[in-house]
Amino acid sequence: MITLTPETLAPPGRSRRRRKTAELEPRTRAVGDRLAAVSSRPAGTALAELGVTYKGLTQQEAARRLHRLGPNVVAQQRVPHWTIQLVTSFRNPFIVVLACLAAVMYISDPADPGVLILTTMVLISGLLRFWQEHRSGKSARALTALVSTTTAVRRRPSRHATPVTAEVPLDDVVPGDIVHLAAGDLVPADLRLLTAKDLMVSQAALSGESLPVAKADTREGGDGQSETTDPVEADNLCLMGTSVTSGTAAGVVVATGSDTYFGSMAGSLSGERPETSFDVGVRKVSFLLIRFMLVMVPVVFAINGLTKHDWAEAFMFAVAVAVGLTPEMLPMVVTTNLARGAVAMARHKVVVKKLNAIQNLGAMDVLCTDKTGTLTEDRIVLDRCLDVHGREDDEVLQCAYLNSHFQTGLRNLLDKAVIDHVQEAEEIVVDAAFTKVDEVPFDFERRCMSVVLARTALTGRPGDGQHILISKGAAEEILARCLQMRDGARTVALTDELRQHVTRICEDNNRQGLRVLAVATRTFPGDRDTYGVDDESELTLVGFLAFLDPPKRDAAAALRGLADKGIAVKVVTGDNELVAARVCRDVGVDVGDVVTGSEIDAMDDALLRECVARNTVFAKVNPVQKARIVRAVQADGHTVGFLGDGINDAAALRESDVGISVDTAVDIAKESADIILLEKDMTVLERGVLQGRTTFGNTIKYIKMTASSNFGNVFSVLVASAFIPFQPMLAIQLLVQNLAYDISQLATPWDRMDPEYLQKPRTWDPRGIGRFMLLIGPTSSIFDMTTFLLMWHVFGADSTAHQTLFQSGWFIEGLLSQTLIVHMIRTRKIPFIQSRASLPVLFMTAAVMAFGVFLPFSPLASSVGMQALPLGYFPWLIATLLAYCALTQLVKTWYVRRFDAWL
Repeated sequence: MITLTPETLAPPGRSRRRRKTAELEPRTRAVGDRLAAVSSRPAGTALAELGVTYKGLTQQEAARRLHRLGPNVVAQQRVPHWTIQLVTSFRNPFIVVLACLAAVMYISDPADPGVLILTTMVLISGLLRFWQEHRSGKSARALTALVSTTTAVRRRPSRHATPVTAEVPLDDVVPGDIVHLAAGDLVPADLRLLTAKDLMVSQAALSGESLPVAKADTREGGDGQSETTDPVEADNLCLMGTSVTSGTAAGVVVATGSDTYFGSMAGSLSGERPETSFDVGVRKVSFLLIRFMLVMVPVVFAINGLTKHDWAEAFMFAVAVAVGLTPEMLPMVVTTNLARGAVAMARHKVVVKKLNAIQNLGAMDVLCTDKTGTLTEDRIVLDRCLDVHGREDDEVLQCAYLNSHFQTGLRNLLDKAVIDHVQEAEEIVVDAAFTKVDEVPFDFERRCMSVVLARTALTGRPGDGQHILISKGAAEEILARCLQMRDGARTVALTDELRQHVTRICEDNNRQGLRVLAVATRTFPGDRDTYGVDDESELTLVGFLAFLDPPKRDAAAALRGLADKGIAVKVVTGDNELVAARVCRDVGVDVGDVVTGSEIDAMDDALLRECVARNTVFAKVNPVQKARIVRAVQADGHTVGFLGDGINDAAALRESDVGISVDTAVDIAKESADIILLEKDMTVLERGVLQGRTTFGNTIKYIKMTASSNFGNVFSVLVASAFIPFQPMLAIQLLVQNLAYDISQLATPWDRMDPEYLQKPRTWDPRGIGRFMLLIGPTSSIFDMTTFLLMWHVFGADSTAHQTLFQSGWFIEGLLSQTLIVHMIRTRKIPFIQSRASLPVLFMTAAVMAFGVFLPFSPLASSVGMQALPLGYFPWLIATLLAYCALTQLVKTWYVRRFDAWL
């Protein structure tokens, strides 16, 4: 018995997510080897090993196996209880800092209003995140629904009873069950086929191939197939996660649940997600600001204690400075930004499962996408009808249509494509012009089918008494039965030279990524009504049919739109390299060299990084190889999105920074995704990218505004504390000023971004934020110091007796300059002239500035240690603010030229 324990475990230093991913490949390989072994043995041997006969299990034995082996379910992401989600929503470094500061303030003075202010900020931020993610999670789970919840199973009520076929829940299927399949059924487990008729199975979810594949035990006597080691390619295996498109079959269940090929992948995909670029970026920026606070607050405390000799007051002032330095609204602003983005994307039929994914979508600079259903329409169409020289020929279409139209067996997707290609009016004419005599059904040995027709009076040749046999099937099979070919109006012998010529025509179309069938005819005297396989000989080749899964009409435009936004697209598909290259060329992708999965297996991680940097199209890749490609792109510093909907996409979806799937995807793909599209439309992605960049832009605005203005304030406090014999501003005044400024920031999520900002990906840049803070922050300190001089020398606030006047004057100037900086920093252009903020931002900043001017004149002034200012103060204030705006614009112009960056 083959063990499912990985041969080589990942190094213990890695995260659990990385270790489980490393275990994915050997586990899946072990399951694949076991299934290949089952495929290679005769059907009777497979039944004997499972302890079952063709009659099926008894109900009692099935119940015992279900109890011993467990239900037929794969490992799924367990949804945490809402209480766990609630606690996780508060797991943010700034929320922890705010909670600690609130605790310190409460211990020092339980009645301090700052305690209530900080507690409110913490609660709003955490609860808002919890509500949005909990609601989105419920919406995503509501999308998950199986096509079928039961399957037809043959069982016996008792050992000697007659077998009965009944519908059984998928979860109750056990190894040894005999399952009956028909068109439209999901394959409930891994099956070894026992019988099959015209069976076609869609394996796109596992392999990525758009066309269904034929399945049957093609060996005589069910002797098995030893030539393949890949269970997906075995003709006599049907795997969980695939579906039947046509035909019927019966098979014995050889594996269920986590022991299936699908389950071996799904088991390694449950659990925690790896860190995304958003998580890393937020963490780095958070700790940058926290480190800055940990340096500055002790300095402020020491200077105030040493100069004022009141260490208790110095401590409370240092706590207030710590609150001022902490961008306490960051969790709330980020969450509000992301929640607003989620609401906006929901209007475009996009469900956001993880709020952080919105920012990752904006930061994405490489999109890896599957081909089927994203670049293509996920349907088969007849692309061309060619004569023996490769020219378009209506006679080929007519013969193909007659074959598909008059057959009575289950029509496959290729037959439907032929019928859909013909106009409805022509169908009526055909029905009247021909009558069916007989047909020779399709089978997997011949790989073709034939109909025999007689002409009616409408053909213009009534009563000729001849029957026409029209065969359609695999090109090599039809060619082997042909002795002649149609060459225009003539019928000529199919010589060896001409046979090579028509074979080249077929191969040329195959190299273009087309599925090619051949059409041939033979005329018989109308003296019999039955025909058989032996009559499919001495045929006349008419021409070829070429099919493809066509590119979406808007795919090329969508890819150009993504390229214009700075996003490179890499196509990663399980389909073959010829089909992948054809589709990519049709949608405008620069194909270059197509890299196959076997080539990827031969590369180490360093070589793969070089390979993915050079190449765009990857074909015939399995789930593990897809995940390796994603990690290789990430290792080069890119933010990677992955768009896919199959089982074979699930590992890559989880490894990517933002996993994108669709509501029609398999369950494991939807569980692995961060974003679910309700429509397979890449133009929706482009809108999502713009929304993500707007969200990030508004977030970075707040961080840079707050960090730079807070640094300027602290710098001013340090200078004032060193030279002024009293506190330049009371702790309560700092808290009120900070709260008022934060309230003005609540409208930031509703601000607009300049169109130029949205044209390229945006990522977290902690070094750039630190540089911005150190260079832009002191600009405000210049005018704080002019205000100090103004209050000291012009208005006489130069002693402890007049400190209230001094503090009131600086409070107004500090709050108004802080609020004006919102408009200066939000754009690299000239504010109000070249770029104007949204109405909510204009309203909130105006309201806060009005509040700041009004507070010293209000009845609340005395409670916060302020007094009314003389009217002569305000002309100086206006001049100060105008000079501040002018200097800030000059500094901004220099900064942009020097660093080629602003936000």
